[in-house]
Amino acid sequence: MATPANATTFSGEVWAELRLADASDVPHIHALIHQMAEFELLTDLFAATHELLTSTLFPSPPRPPFTSFTALILDLSSSPLPASGPSTIASHRLDLSASPLADPEAAAFASPRGGGRVTAGFVICFPNYSTFLSKPGLYVEDIFVRAPWRRRGLGRMMLSAVAGKAAELGMGRVEWCVLDWNKNAIDFYEGMGAEVLPQWRICRLTGAALDKYKGNQEEWGGSKAAE
Repeated sequence: MATPANATTFSGEVWAELRLADASDVPHIHALIHQMAEFELLTDLFAATHELLTSTLFPSPPRPPFTSFTALILDLSSSPLPASGPSTIASHRLDLSASPLADPEAAAFASPRGGGRVTAGFVICFPNYSTFLSKPGLYVEDIFVRAPWRRRGLGRMMLSAVAGKAAELGMGRVEWCVLDWNKNAIDFYEGMGAEVLPQWRICRLTGAALDKYKGNQEEWGGSKAAE
């Protein structure tokens, strides 16, 4: 297949950094979520906006990472990255000498950090709690890598970093969901040692089904008071 004329080609060594996101990353996070919705055939459920992402992921004052909604960004660079800073969660080096990689969206996903960085993926996670373990854990809501960069070990790097942070914080487990038709993802997760639990099903209230419960607390309180 011919390389698109507007693609940026990466070859040789490429440096990857998984870092804490900030509000300047919201446009890319929004675009990546939409790409994920397209991949999962769920664009009919996509309602995210820049404003909502900013207010929910990056409130003021900011919350410490991994104690609330935490967004991580995967940036790539064809030049060595500066020494790890306080926002760096993990780093990795790719060798593309034998298989140069064309990224047709490199310009559109130029990182707000500058320096020729390109954003290639993201993770969003937040704490939950296991009563059986009596310990907090981390729930991975989303983990996504743009198509040109898949099968390069970056997904493993990202998930390993989240699992490592959970272990470092003394948490009991890391959980996430996978679509039952996505065999490649299931095989990948099992290869990392994850247990896929077929006996569990997700229960969800959203939209109109959730809104109809507004005010029910007052109704129950009134009924109890009348008894």
